[in-house]
Amino acid sequence: MLFGRTSKNPIKIADKAVVEWKYATCGYCSTGCSIEVGLNNAGKAVSSRGVADADVNRGKLCLKGIFEHELFDSAGRGKVPKYRKHWHDEWKTSDWDSTLDTTHDEIRRIQQTYGRDAFAIISTGQLLTEEFYTLGKLTRGLIGTNNYDGNTTLCMASAVSGYKRSFGSDGPPGCYEDFEHTDCLIAWGSNLPEQHPIIYWRMKEAQEKRGFPLIVVDPRVTMLAQFADIHLPITPGTDVVLQNSMMYVILDEGLQDTRYIEANTNGLEELRAEVSHYDPTTAAKICGIDEDTIRSVARLYANAEAAMQIWTMGINQSTHGSDGVVGINNLSLLCGNIGKPGGTSLSITGQCNAMGTREWSSCSGLPNYRQLENAQDRKDISEFWNIDEDFLPQKRGMFQTDIYHAIEAGLIKGLWLIATNPLSSLPNSERVRRAMQKLEFCVVQDCYEDTESAQYANVFLPAGTWAEKEGVMTNTERRINLINPIATPPGDAKADLWVFNQMAKRFNTDGKVSFPDKAADIFLEMASISKGRLADISGMSHALLEQHRGIQWPYTEQQLNDKQPPPQGGKRLYTEDGTFRYADGRAKLIPLPFIDNNEVPDEKFPIWLNTGRLIEHWHGRTKTGKIGNNNKYSPIPFVEINPDLAAELGIQRGEYIRLVSRRSDAVVMATPTHRVPKNMVFLPFHFHDCANRLTLGLLDPHSRQPAFKQSAIRIESLADQKAAARLSMEMRSF
Repeated sequence: MLFGRTSKNPIKIADKAVVEWKYATCGYCSTGCSIEVGLNNAGKAVSSRGVADADVNRGKLCLKGIFEHELFDSAGRGKVPKYRKHWHDEWKTSDWDSTLDTTHDEIRRIQQTYGRDAFAIISTGQLLTEEFYTLGKLTRGLIGTNNYDGNTTLCMASAVSGYKRSFGSDGPPGCYEDFEHTDCLIAWGSNLPEQHPIIYWRMKEAQEKRGFPLIVVDPRVTMLAQFADIHLPITPGTDVVLQNSMMYVILDEGLQDTRYIEANTNGLEELRAEVSHYDPTTAAKICGIDEDTIRSVARLYANAEAAMQIWTMGINQSTHGSDGVVGINNLSLLCGNIGKPGGTSLSITGQCNAMGTREWSSCSGLPNYRQLENAQDRKDISEFWNIDEDFLPQKRGMFQTDIYHAIEAGLIKGLWLIATNPLSSLPNSERVRRAMQKLEFCVVQDCYEDTESAQYANVFLPAGTWAEKEGVMTNTERRINLINPIATPPGDAKADLWVFNQMAKRFNTDGKVSFPDKAADIFLEMASISKGRLADISGMSHALLEQHRGIQWPYTEQQLNDKQPPPQGGKRLYTEDGTFRYADGRAKLIPLPFIDNNEVPDEKFPIWLNTGRLIEHWHGRTKTGKIGNNNKYSPIPFVEINPDLAAELGIQRGEYIRLVSRRSDAVVMATPTHRVPKNMVFLPFHFHDCANRLTLGLLDPHSRQPAFKQSAIRIESLADQKAAARLSMEMRSF
C-alpha cells in the first residue's frame, strides 16, 4: 500500500528557465545572507536562492529573501526626476541637470540666508557603504551642514552609544560562531525567528548540539520566548532594574571574574555601590520578575564557562536604551564574557547596512569611527579630503529625532531625505507631518515615488535600489559582503552614488576634493584610511569579498600579504587584555541609576502598547507591501490582544477596533492571542498611518533614540464595522 505523495501527483517546482546566476547580498535585515539571483534568457530576474558555501546563511534564505528578485519590477518605482515650487502643487516632470541645479541652489540659498546648519540631511541604513562614504564626504567636506544623521538613529543608536560608553568605540565584539561555543544565552528584547530568521537557525542548530539554556527577556510571549528554557515577561522599560539586580546577586555571591575585572576594567566599586540598591526583593516589585527567578538567572549566567547576550529593539527603543546596552556590557565584563569564544555582548542590528552607516557615513563623526571632537581625527580627514580643517565642526550636530523638532521650531528650513520615510517610521507621526509642512525646501531621493514623505517634497530624485547598484554592506557580525549589479534602475532612475557625485560637482567647482566614480575605487580609498584602526579593512577588495562570500573586519593589509585566510566567523574584538579603545586600554563598568520616565498605563489609558516586526514584512512595507508572496500573510493592520481583555471589552476576533493614545488614534483588526498579557497589546509597526500615530516621542538622553516600545493606550469598540474596514484599507495603501 502506498502512502502520501507516492500515491498522488508529486509536487513540482516551476522551472524558471534560469540561464545565469548573479551574486549579491540580501538587502533586507542585517543578517547579511549571501544570495544569488537567477536570470532568464531575456535577462530578467526570475528567482532567488541562498549561497551554499557562504558562512552566514549556508544556502538558506527567509521569506523576504526568497522573493527579493521581485523588487526590480515592483509598483511605485520612481522613474524620472520631478519638481514643484510648493509641496501642495502638482508634480512636473523634469530632468537631472535641472533638478540637481535647483537642489544645489536651494541648499545654498537656505545656508546663506539662515546659516550653514539650517539645511539638514538624513540618510538610511540601506545604502551601500561606498555611497555612505561619498555622501559623508559631500556633506562634511563641501555642503558643510552639521545637522546630518541617518535613520539608524531609530534602531541602532542606543547600541552605538552603549558600546562607546562601555568599550570606548562602536563595533559589536562577537560573531555568529559564538553560538557554537556558548554555555548560556540571554536574549533581551529580541525575537530572532521573526526578526532575523537565519540567525535564529544558526542559534537553534548550535543549541541542539550544545544544549545551552536559552533565557528570553521580553514582555510578550514571542516565538523565541515560546522556545525558551526560561521566559522573563518583564515590565516594559525596566530592563536596567533587572540587570542591576542580576549584578547584585553576582557580586553578593562572589560569582564575578575577579581576574578579568582587575586586568580589564575601571569602576567596579562605583558599580557595586549602585547595584546595592537593587536586591532581588526590591527589584522584583519594579521589573515584575520574581526574586527567585532573578537569582536563578544570575547564577546560570555567571556560572557558565562562556555566556552570550544578544539584543534587538526591545532594548534599544527605550528611554533607557543606551543604559540597557551598558547594563548588558556590565554583566559581560563582570563575568569575563568579552573577546572569547561563546562569550560576548552582540547587538543584532536592524537594517541591512546599518553597520555600514555607523562605520563610514560620517553621520556621528568622521569615517571609520573617527570623532569630530578629536582634533587629530579632524586634521587627518581634512588633509586626506583636501579641505580646510576649520570647515569641519568640532562636535556632532543634531540627531534625526531632534532635527524634526528643530524644523518645528523654525531653526531648520531645508531637508534632504535619502531612502528614508520619516512619516512612516518616526513616532508621533502627526507631529512630524506638521513639521514637514513648514519646510521651505525638501528633496526626497528614493527608489519609490509613492512614499508618505514624498508628499511634502519640492524635488524628487529617482534612485536605484539594492542590486541595481554595486558596492558592499556590513552585517551584524562585522562581515563585509559584496553586491553586484543584477538589474538596471528603471526609466531615468540613477544609482545613489551617481546622484551624490553629480551633486558634488556642483559644490566642488574648484575640483579640490576627489570623488571617484567606481565603487571598487572608493572601497580602496576607504581601505587606505582604515589602516591601523579598529575597523581595519586594508586587506580587502571587492574581488576578495566575493571570493570568500564576505570577510569580517578587521582584516589588514599585513594579513593579506602574509597570506592569512580571511576570517570566516570567529574573529572577535577585545581578545587580549588591554585592548579596549579608551586611552588606558580598559573598559568601563558604569553605574546605572533607574529613572522611571516612561509613559505608563493609567485610568484613562490603561493598556501597554508594544510594537514590532513581522517575519513577512520590512519596515513601512514600501518594499514588501508590493510583493504578493510577502503581503498576503498580513495585508491589513491588526493588533494582538489578550482573549480575556477582548471578552471583557466585548470584542470578537476579526472585528475592527480603535486604539487611542495621547497623540492620536488608529483603526486595526483585533486578533485575540495569549502571546500578550491582559494589560498589553502588540501592534506591528509596518503599516503607515497606524502604529506611529500612537507612539511616544520621548528620547533616550544618550542616543536620542525614541521609545517606541513603551506607550499607553485605551481601546474603543466600533459600531460601524464597514466604515472601520474602509479606514483600515486606507492605512494599508501607499
